[in-house]
Amino acid sequence: MSLDRAFYKPLERAQYAAYAAQMPEHFRFTVKAPSLIADALIREEGRGLAENSVFLDPDLAITQFVEPAVTGLGDRLGALVFQISPLPPFLLERPGEVIERIGRMLQALPDVRARLPEAVIAVEFRDPIFVAPEWSGQLVDMLRASRATYCLGLHGKMPPIEAQLPILRALWPGPLVCRWNLHHKHGAYGYEKAKQLYGNFDRIVDADIETRQALARVAAATASAGHPAIITIGNKAEGSAPRSVLALSEAIVERLRRPS
Repeated sequence: MSLDRAFYKPLERAQYAAYAAQMPEHFRFTVKAPSLIADALIREEGRGLAENSVFLDPDLAITQFVEPAVTGLGDRLGALVFQISPLPPFLLERPGEVIERIGRMLQALPDVRARLPEAVIAVEFRDPIFVAPEWSGQLVDMLRASRATYCLGLHGKMPPIEAQLPILRALWPGPLVCRWNLHHKHGAYGYEKAKQLYGNFDRIVDADIETRQALARVAAATASAGHPAIITIGNKAEGSAPRSVLALSEAIVERLRRPS
């Protein structure tokens, strides 16, 4: 389960603990960092109004996100995801500097895996320039030095899964973190269109076999190597998140059962 609520307003330790208490021991949460930290702009109804002076602030990342989530969720924490919101032009012109700033923030964080060995810190982007060949090498070096990984962002703003996988291959061996939010057919701004099309979210409407099989392949390989594979799926990925989860889990199991 992805706690997207944390993106809109930082949660307190007690709130995280309340979520953890509702779930069985084997359950793991993915938690998005607050926009206070992960968005370069202060927004209202999606419109950027002003520059965010505390964007990627290490101290706030610790006090408003990492510490409350780690202490509140405990061993039910799966992944802490810094989803970097779409950047304004003045930052998109300097992707290398953005990568450096992310690295400085990540390297200032406490070692989460020393306390929770299966927990992962990951970075997700909403701008495809960061996975382009001219910047992906710097991104990989930064993530490796920061004990973090790349979060596959499967939605219209980013390229398809196969175009993002080279980053995970460069970081191998390591965990898989993925957020599959929106079918690519809807484009970068198709969330409302998908919501109207999929109605009650009670069935798969647009089966994305290519993405599902690629994700199953990577998840099976990651799990077989003994690393965490943490995947969340939204209703707008195929039409029904629960049914997408079932279909993906069946595809993963089928691959795990294949003779090596």
